[in-house]
Amino acid sequence: MNQSTGFLRMLSMTAALGLASALLAGPAVAADAAAAVKSGTGPAAVVLVAGATGGTGREVVRQALASGYRVRALVRDEARARPVLGDDIEYAVGNVLEPATLGRALQGVDYVVSALGSNSQKEPENRPERVDYGGVKSLAEAASKAGVKHFVLVSSMGVTQPDHYLNKAFDNILTWKLKGEDALRASGLRYTIVRPGGLRDEPGGKAGIRAMQGDPKGIRAGIPRADVAAVCVNALGRADADRKTFEIVSGVEGERVDWASFFAGFAADGR
Repeated sequence: MNQSTGFLRMLSMTAALGLASALLAGPAVAADAAAAVKSGTGPAAVVLVAGATGGTGREVVRQALASGYRVRALVRDEARARPVLGDDIEYAVGNVLEPATLGRALQGVDYVVSALGSNSQKEPENRPERVDYGGVKSLAEAASKAGVKHFVLVSSMGVTQPDHYLNKAFDNILTWKLKGEDALRASGLRYTIVRPGGLRDEPGGKAGIRAMQGDPKGIRAGIPRADVAAVCVNALGRADADRKTFEIVSGVEGERVDWASFFAGFAADGR
């Protein structure tokens, strides 16, 4: 396994889902939001989830709700999304391919989590350059105008590797994801970019998380979507997660992540 020019460190995690996860060591705002929801004494922070009906997006919605946030899903079709996501969240009808629809969706939003992903094989019009780049760019620019406090982007390992097999198989998807990252970096927003390995549809919290920076080559490992979502939700509002980009895959079993130190160990992106 290649160690890369970036630094590599091992972090183990048993993902604690639900409110306990936020109270364990999540950002202070998550704890405050959860307390407000429980006591009814104040409003919870609002999280807009883009790509909410996808596998990772659904996990972000579930875990953000359990952590006490008000969740708003950005969807193209509320009637189709509601049976998937339920009645405990807000719905904002909009489309990242139509920037004019995003301003209203972002009104009153504190945080954005983007789990957008193109699927040109299923929907030919949703090519990587339109969704993974153009859609992310439009959402980041609209979020900046709306005064969003923090934007968390789910990207992918391998984005800095033009010869990656996923580029050959899926219309240069990783190249366009990197352009989407750069558009977020240029937006002026506080941001965190999470680059998971291969996404797995299985329960989270059964293995640790191995985290690294530098987009190392030669790592063919995956991670449950639930664990990716846990990283995203715990990053919200954290000053020590600001302007940081890192890769994550599953690690060893048996230990728990210390969210208070998880993000602090990463180097911030160059300015």
